[in-house]
Amino acid sequence: MKRCAWGGSNPLMIEYHDTEWGVPLHDEQKLFEFLILEGMQAGLSWSTILNKRENFRRAFAEFDVEKVAHFGKREINRLLQDAGIIRNRLKIEAAINNARRFSEVQKEFGSFDAYIWGFVDGKPIKHGFKSVKEIPAKTPLSDAISKDLKARGFKFVGSTIVYAHMQATGMVNDHTVDCFRYKEVSK
Repeated sequence: MKRCAWGGSNPLMIEYHDTEWGVPLHDEQKLFEFLILEGMQAGLSWSTILNKRENFRRAFAEFDVEKVAHFGKREINRLLQDAGIIRNRLKIEAAINNARRFSEVQKEFGSFDAYIWGFVDGKPIKHGFKSVKEIPAKTPLSDAISKDLKARGFKFVGSTIVYAHMQATGMVNDHTVDCFRYKEVSK
């Protein structure tokens, strides 16, 4: 089976590639999870985040937006002591802030899903890249989404992070055309 070259031989990366990456996602809790994980990844590898994913779920209340939105000083201190996650104060505080902003977007648009997928008219953008070298780190669309998220008060949502979120949640299909998942995800 031919896969995108970025998956490598790490079993977690292969499983993530084969079952999640690029699949159109509309579940609010999962959208929030990926928003937080992508922000935590800034400056790190995705395999580092995947290796800590279960720890993040535990530490961030299974990515329950309302619970994380109510985290305060005590929870921040607890998270800063948790060796199972990325212990970066700015990223932790951004995750809590983003839970609050996520809730505001849900109230305004009915769901975060309606908001974020509205940028692509509810339909994934299908690229036809032949090589991972062709896949951009960001696009004019991710620039626009990043700008809008920042205007709404979100943190750690630069264009590259937003594009990674778009890839993870299937807003774009960036599987290479020779990857077995390209056609599966395009259905």
